[in-house]
Amino acid sequence: MEFLGLNIAGIITATFTGMVLGGLWYSPVLFGKQWMTAINKTPETIGTPTGPMMGSIVASLLTATGISILYSFIGIEQLIDAIKIGLCLGVLIVFPALLSDNLFCGWGTRLLVIQSGYRILAILLMSIAMFYVV
Repeated sequence: MEFLGLNIAGIITATFTGMVLGGLWYSPVLFGKQWMTAINKTPETIGTPTGPMMGSIVASLLTATGISILYSFIGIEQLIDAIKIGLCLGVLIVFPALLSDNLFCGWGTRLLVIQSGYRILAILLMSIAMFYVV
């Protein structure tokens, strides 16, 4: 299912993939407690998640759309290419941006590792999901 060269089904699947990973990543099962400590919050002070969740959905949708656009330019034909694109985007574009923000804002190494780890893995999995959904 395509629209203007974009893989709509892939975008929806990749968006969902990013959101599921985020839900797991920031839950107590994985890094939720460490993340809250790093941002100096508690479950009581974190507030309502509605606004941030809506923003996260939009961010995931935009990321998935960007991956789809990149795929349409490059023409990804093999899984290894999808993996390479995901890693290049995550490690060489997103991580340096987060590193720069971290250095200027002084968020600390723990927050950098949690945030960038999620972003790198999310983009990698979204790129793989995009490859499999045609």
